[in-house]
Amino acid sequence: MAGSRLELVFGGTPPEGRTLLIGADASTDLGVFDAARIAIVQENFADHQALKARGYEVSTQPEGEFDAAVVFLSRARAATRARIAVAALRLKPGASLWIDGQKTDGIDAVMKELRALAPVDEAQSRAHGKIFRVTMPQPGWLPEDWAARDHEVAPGMVTRPGVFSADGPDPASVALAAHLPEKLPTRMVDLGAGWGWLSAEMLKRPGLEVLHLVEADAVALDCARRNVTDPRARFHWADALDFRLSEPVNGVVMNPPFHQGRAADPRLGAGFIRSAAGLLTGAGRLWMVANRHLPYEQVLRECFADVSELGGDSRFKILTATGASRLGTRRIPQKGKRR
Repeated sequence: MAGSRLELVFGGTPPEGRTLLIGADASTDLGVFDAARIAIVQENFADHQALKARGYEVSTQPEGEFDAAVVFLSRARAATRARIAVAALRLKPGASLWIDGQKTDGIDAVMKELRALAPVDEAQSRAHGKIFRVTMPQPGWLPEDWAARDHEVAPGMVTRPGVFSADGPDPASVALAAHLPEKLPTRMVDLGAGWGWLSAEMLKRPGLEVLHLVEADAVALDCARRNVTDPRARFHWADALDFRLSEPVNGVVMNPPFHQGRAADPRLGAGFIRSAAGLLTGAGRLWMVANRHLPYEQVLRECFADVSELGGDSRFKILTATGASRLGTRRIPQKGKRR
């Protein structure tokens, strides 16, 4: 989708000099650029690894100055603003900053905001989205609150714009924590740990000796490192769908995402279940929370000998399973965003 708009703008002639791309993912058509002259900022582990495997320079934060930049919209408005602020710090006055995004992600609202702050060209439209250019003014043109800043959402805990459930603990995770046993297994994994609220709650309980926090979003994991300072915690920037340890654990908890972009897709949660089964001993136990309507019971029974519902309400169900089988744990490849 973005690739067709990039072709529309650059017409087969890439920008001169070094170009910064913030938010380009594995599905972005980058053929209009000279690979040797671009640097990509991508914080999602799977997209980061896919772009790196294609030979691109990829990082989670940019370094140095650039001659031009392209910012791809995030679904979260605050995260989009933060991306623009990061790009602006790396560009000189007069440089071109391109903004690309879908109408459903708020490209028109972003263009309206920027027109009040800087010179903005007319947008070009294609594939249900738009791309437009901002000519960089002198430094200091953006409002200070566009920059990504940590903000406290629970006592001693912080998040940042764009992180899942950035305004506070996710209600589904709160429901799951309420149904965990008072004493936990010794070795556990929080699969898709986010900014660490559930892990912190688990570490308050007896029994736990090692807890692995697995999270694909580098920003969320950085917050988790600040929020969970217990020495029993181990942090992994990784894709939950294929994460493995050298030794199996005896407990997994998870509040799996169930969206690919904006569309609900239960296959993503099913992939988390298969991954959990591959991490557990045969006697280990999975605890998970899911929206009431999501049909996870079938895949749970494919991967575990014993499956039951612990509780819940009209919104959520708390499921538990044990007797992990290596049958049925084959990973189903997933594409796209996972929240």
